Amino acid sequence: MRSRPLLGALCAAAMVVTAAVLPTAAHADNPIVQTVYTADPAPLVYNGRVYLYTGHDEDNSTYFTMKEWRLYSSDDMVNWTDHGSPMSLATFSWAKSDAWAGQVINRNGKFYWYVPVTNRATGRMAIGVGVASSPTGPFTDALGHPLVENGEIDPTVFVDDSGQAYLYWGNPNLWYVRLNTDMVSYSGGVTQIPLTTAGFGTRTGNTARPTLYEEGPWVYKRNGLYYNVFAAKCCSEFIGYSTAPGPTGPWTYRGTVMPTQGSSFTNHPGVIDFKGSSYFFYHNGALPGGGGYTRSVAVEKFTYNADGTIPTITMTSAGAPQNGTLNPYTRQEAETIAWSSGVETEAASEGGRNIGYLENGDYVKVKGVAFGSGATSFSARVASATAGGRIEVRLGSPTGALAGTCTVASTGGWQTWTTVSCPISGATGTQDLYLRFTGGSGYLFNVDWWRFTGGTPG
Repeated sequence: MRSRPLLGALCAAAMVVTAAVLPTAAHADNPIVQTVYTADPAPLVYNGRVYLYTGHDEDNSTYFTMKEWRLYSSDDMVNWTDHGSPMSLATFSWAKSDAWAGQVINRNGKFYWYVPVTNRATGRMAIGVGVASSPTGPFTDALGHPLVENGEIDPTVFVDDSGQAYLYWGNPNLWYVRLNTDMVSYSGGVTQIPLTTAGFGTRTGNTARPTLYEEGPWVYKRNGLYYNVFAAKCCSEFIGYSTAPGPTGPWTYRGTVMPTQGSSFTNHPGVIDFKGSSYFFYHNGALPGGGGYTRSVAVEKFTYNADGTIPTITMTSAGAPQNGTLNPYTRQEAETIAWSSGVETEAASEGGRNIGYLENGDYVKVKGVAFGSGATSFSARVASATAGGRIEVRLGSPTGALAGTCTVASTGGWQTWTTVSCPISGATGTQDLYLRFTGGSGYLFNVDWWRFTGGTPG
C-alpha cells in the first residue's frame, strides 16, 4: 500500500483550492522545489548547469530535524531536476544527528561537500567532508572523522585566484582555516575573525552579540572584491553582507541584501553568476505547512550596482526568469519540474528517479518548452501497480489546450516499466507544458521520463 508523504498531500489540497478560484492560472516558480521541504541553499555552477545542494526539513518538524541533504540541478534556472539524496547522516559513521547547512566545491576533479553534524563521541557540532567524483554523487566520508570541530556550524568554502582555499564557519563566532590543496586538511591554526561593528554592523539590545552577524556565511570573490553574505540578527533573521580587500579581511559592513520577510525565522544565502546573470538563493516557509522548521528554497535574479554593492532583494513567488529554453525532442526526466501539484519523487529501478504518488488531477509544469515547428507524438516511460490512468498533455496551464492524451494501463508493478505513446497536435512555438494525470481513485501510475518527436526545437 503506497502512503503519500504529508507535503504531497498538503500541496495537492492547496492546489485544489487554488484551482477552484483560478481554474486556468499558471503557478509561479518559487519555491523551487514543491515535493519536499528544502533549506539552506548552496548553489554550484559546473559544466553549464547549476547544482543546488540543500538541506531537507522533515514533514511536521518542530525543530531543525534534518537527516539528509538533497540535490537539484538546472540549466535554465526554472526547470529543476531532482537527484534525490546523494549524502546523509549515514554517510558519516561518527555523526549522530543534524544534517545542517553545507556547501559543495569542485577541485582536483572531485567534489567536496562540507557539512556540520553533531559528533556522536563529543556531542558537539563538527565539520565533516563528503567527497565524490561527480556533482551528483554519491558522496562518501573523505576522512572518517571531522575536519575541524569547535561546536559551531555553517561552513562555506572558496578557492582564491592564487589557488589558496579557505573554509569559513561559525555561530556565534566566525572562524576560518586555510585548506591544503587536497581540500581535506589544513595548514596553520583555526583563526577567529574579529566581529566588529565596523565589519559586521551593529546589533541593538544584545550585549552578548554586539554585531549583526548570526550564522550562514557565504564567501566569494567578484572583480577583486571579497564578499561575505550572511544571516543577520535573530530572530527573525535578515540577510546582510560585508566586503573586504582580502579573503581574511578587514571586513566592512555594507548593509541589507534581503530584509526580514517570509514565514521562516531563519534565512540562508547562496550567490552565483550563471550564463551572464547573477542569482541570489534563500529559503522561506512559503509552501503549504511551511514555517521556521519546514522551509523551502527559492531564487531571485539580481544585478550588482555599478560600484559592486548588492541591491536590496525582495522575496517573490515569480522567482528568476528562465535563462534559455527546454528541448522536448531529447529525453527529459519526469522529475525535471518548474512547478508541481501532488507529486513526489522516488528512486527508479532503471536508474535515477521517477515521479509517483500520482492521483487524479495532479500535474507537473515544465516551463519554456521549445516545440518549434511542432511535435507530432509524445512518449513516456510509465509503470503502474493499479489500473493506471491517463497523461493529459496540456499547454499553458493545467486546464489549457489539450494537445494529446496517453493511456497508461497496469504494468503489474510500480517499478515494472513500459513506454506508451500518443499523437500530439498544437504543440508549436515555445510554451509551458503541463502533464496532468487523470484516472480513478487512489494512486494511478509512475513516470520515469518523457520525449516528444516529429519537430525541431524553436
